[in-house]
This record gives sequence, structure tokens and C-alpha cells, in this order.
Amino acid sequence: MAAARRARAGDSRAGFRPPEEPGSTVPQGLLRAARKSGQLNLSGRSLSEVPQHVWRINLDTPEEAHQNLSFGAADRWWEQTDLTKLILASNKLQCLSEDVKLLPALTVLDVHDNQLTSLPTALGQLENLQKLDVSHNKLESIPEELLQLSRLKSLLLHHNELSHLPDGFGQLVNLEELNLSNNRLTDIPTSFALLINLVRLNLACNQLRSLPADISAMKSLRQLDCTKNYLETVPSKLATMASLEQLYLRKNKLRSLPEFPSCKLLKELHAGENQIEILNAENLKHLNSLCVLELRDNKIKSVPDEITVLQKLERLDLSNNDISRLPYTLGNLPQLKFLALEGNPLRAIRRDLLQKGTQELLKYLRSKIQDDVTSPKEEPPVTAMTLPSESRINMHAITSLKLLDYSEKQAALVPDGVFDAVGTNPVTTVNFSKNQLREVPPRIVELKDSVCDVNLGFNRISSVPSELCLLHKLTHLDIRNNLLTSLPEEMEALTRLQMINLSFNRFKVFPSVLYHLLALDTILLSNNQVGAVDPLQLRRMDRLGTLDLQNNDLLHVPPELGNCESLRTLLLEGNPFRTPRAAVLAKGTAALLEYLRGRIP
Repeated sequence: MAAARRARAGDSRAGFRPPEEPGSTVPQGLLRAARKSGQLNLSGRSLSEVPQHVWRINLDTPEEAHQNLSFGAADRWWEQTDLTKLILASNKLQCLSEDVKLLPALTVLDVHDNQLTSLPTALGQLENLQKLDVSHNKLESIPEELLQLSRLKSLLLHHNELSHLPDGFGQLVNLEELNLSNNRLTDIPTSFALLINLVRLNLACNQLRSLPADISAMKSLRQLDCTKNYLETVPSKLATMASLEQLYLRKNKLRSLPEFPSCKLLKELHAGENQIEILNAENLKHLNSLCVLELRDNKIKSVPDEITVLQKLERLDLSNNDISRLPYTLGNLPQLKFLALEGNPLRAIRRDLLQKGTQELLKYLRSKIQDDVTSPKEEPPVTAMTLPSESRINMHAITSLKLLDYSEKQAALVPDGVFDAVGTNPVTTVNFSKNQLREVPPRIVELKDSVCDVNLGFNRISSVPSELCLLHKLTHLDIRNNLLTSLPEEMEALTRLQMINLSFNRFKVFPSVLYHLLALDTILLSNNQVGAVDPLQLRRMDRLGTLDLQNNDLLHVPPELGNCESLRTLLLEGNPFRTPRAAVLAKGTAALLEYLRGRIP
């Protein structure tokens, strides 16, 4: 009782904290829980300073002891856990007290989204700290003492006002993740070469004119993002980084790509919006693992035939270059699912063909290889057959290309004669796009044993019938620009479906059946009215590489979407949500997923 009286009187001998300003306290329930769990989350509380009793949480006797309460075994405060995780994000803090040193057990300190202009030197005494997030503040410099944090694995400094880094930065030898994007850095310390455990390095949106060649010593680096700087060249040594998997060089001033003799694991190379004029075989020949090559908005004039060495390529973006011809062998890339060529002065490929999508384009290129093999001067046989309905059917397409094409007729029905013409020929591709069809032709079920690719885009179809769900070999389904509001659960039978295009329809909810189609690699659902997605269901779709939800009604992006690690392309622009901001979306999918993961409670 005497101790309690001394405490109430503010006697320093009691070891209790001094009285605090009203309104600066933290609810006792939170502190009590933190003493048990070792974790305290004070984010989003409009704090302009951290209450003293937070820094002293492991030193002072808790409030309960003042009140002569009887403690159960579960509430014995003298057996409290040291605080290991402190989250002070999204407050109004302008400085952090040197008293942060009173929490020596901290492994995680998160003060992102505040108004900090400096960091306390006492941070250097937190020898157990493994993750420090001070992003989205107003820091102009980093204290040298920070370099003493030998156990630090993750250091997030993005969106500050840093113009330079301490020379000894390389002392943080255990760093695995370093984000310095959106600062004002003009150079990188050469000591970065010592960061041999670094896995992810983000230098995007700075003012770098060059990278030190020593950066190549980072033998563990898998992801390097140098987007939006002033780089005119990339050090040739960069090409020796054997662990590199993702390299972002977008929005710089590069005139050429380096060769990559050692980058055998490189999966993604993003070099759009530069001034690259030449793409040659030497740039490509070692990139055996490359899945994504993004070179849009450059000045490339031609694509070398050797591009076919990229046997694992899934996405190739060459939009807005000066390419006048393509090697037809591009059609033979076995994994290619997305090919963007808009904005090039292509002579041999019609504009409407470009708009039909990747699969049609690849088929066209493959057919041209065939034409090159046969004599190019040979007259094509007369293959059009006239039916009573006056529709003309290309029998050559049916027999040689296995294509049933009745597109761009503005027809309300597909005549029976079109299906009759197929006979016993196995048809793999059906194109009934750009008509006035109000329903899927029922006789399409007759093709169920062979058809893989169906295009019903640009019609007036309002529902998907059960007949379509019987096409058990279907891998690609394009029903864009129709009047669909839902998909039937029977579509679950389409177990081989890899790509579905539902853009420009009238969906208000994400079609739940898609969550059960685990072979899906690409879902295109832009320009609908979808209000939400289920990230836990999407995570089960471990083959999903592309999800396009642009121009929908998403008010909230669930942070758990960041756990969908198979996604290579996630498009969310044009939705009414407030976060992530446009600047985050512009950095690309990897950065967006990382941002979302950082916000999982």
C-alpha cells in the first residue's frame, strides 16, 4: 500500500512513471496485451509524440499494480514479455525520442507515414533490430549510428528526401531487403558491394546517372529496381550477377541493353521507356529463363530471329517502337501468352489482326512460316465454298489451319451450313467474333472433342449456356465486349482453361466459378463493375500470372492480395480506391505486391 501511495504521489523512488499530459496516454488494455505478447500497435492514432510510458513499458510497474488488484496467474505483470515489435505508423510524429534505447529487445520498429525529419542516434543501440520501416517521412539524412545495426535484415527508406547515404552503408552486412526508392539520391556508396546477403534492392525514382560496377558483388541479389532515374548505361559487370531474377530499368536514358552472359536465372527484364535502338542476338542468347521481356516505348527498329532462343518467354511487350517487320518464327515460342505490338509501323500485319489478341497473332505468324516453306509464288487454291445463305466459308482454313472462322459478318445467327462444312475435320479454333449474336450457337457442342480456342467477342451475348461448358478441351475463351453479368457454375468443368477474356461486360461481382478453375493463367476482367475480389481464393490459383481488373468499382484493395506471389501482372488502374496511390501502381506488379504485403495486419 505504501508503494502504491508513493506511486500516486509521484515519488520517484517507486520506480513508477511520472504523470503525463492528458490525451497523450495509450489505453491500458493495449499496454496490458503488449506486455503479454511483446507487440504494440499504435498506428493511426494521430499521435504527435510517443507517450513516455510506451518507451518505459518494460521498466515501469503497470497501472494495475497501483490499484491493489489481485492478479491471476495469467496477469502476473512481473513475468511480462519484453517488447519486440512496435508499430507507430500513420501518425503525426515529427521526431522520435532518444528513449527508444529503453526497448533493447525490439526486432521490428515501424514508423512509416509520419513527419519525421531526422532519426535518433540511439537507434544504433537496438542491437536486436531486424526490420526498420521509416518510409513515407521527410528524412534528409541517415545517422551514422544506424550502421551499427548488425542484425538488420529489412530497411525501408522509400519516399523520403535523402540526397546522400553514409559511406559506410556496407556495414549492414545482414541486410536482405533495402528500399531507397522515391528519394533524391544522385549516387550510391561503393560500400554497397559489401551487402552480399541483399536479395531485393529498390533504387527507383531517384536521380542516379550511373551505378557503381561494384554492385555486381551482391551475389544474393534477386531483384534490382532502377526505374525512373537518369541512367545512360548499365555497368557491364551487372551481367555477371548470377542470382538476378528481376531487373527493372524502365524510364531511364539507355540507348542499348547490356549482354547478360551470367544471368541464367533472369526471369523478368523491364526496359521500357528508354531510347534503345538496337535489340541484337547478343542481348538475348544467354537469357534461358526469361519469362517477361518489356521493351515498350523505345526506338527499336527490328527484332532478331534469335528471339526464338527465349523458349520460356511468356510476355513480350514491344509496343510503341519503330518495328516494321517481325520474324515469323516468333509464332513458335511455346510459352508466349501475351504479345503487344501496338504503335509500330508494321507492314505485313493488318491492324485488325493486332486487335484480335495474342493467340490469333501467333497463329498468323505460324501460318506465314508455312507459306515460306511452300513456294511463295504458288497460287493459293480456290477454297471458298458458297452456301445457300451466301455465307462464304474458307475450307482451306478448316482443313489446313483447323480454324472455323465466321467473324465480322454482323450476323444474328451462325448458319447451320457453317457447322455442316466442318464435317469430320477436327477444328481447334472457332472465331465467331464481331457479329450480332445474342446467344452462343448451340451447335458449338459438336466440336467438343477438338476445339481449344473460342472467340465470341464483340457480340450481344447475355449468358453462357451449358453447351459451352461441355467443351472439355477448351484452353482459351474470349467473350469480351458482350452483355454478360454472370457465369454458370457448370464452367467448373473447363479444367484446362488457361485464359479467359471477360473485359467490357456487365459483371458487378467477380465470377466465383473462376476461383475453381485452377489452370487459369490469365483473367482479363477490365471495364466491368466488379466491387471486390477474394484474395484468399485467388492465392489458391497458383498458376495465375495475369489479373486485369482495370476500370472497375473496387473501393478497397485487400492487402492479402500481396500474397498472390504467382502474379506477374496485376492491373488495377481506373478504380475508385484511394490506396494504393497511382504512384505505387505505376511501379509495376512486383512493387505493388510488396506494398500490399507490407500492409497486412
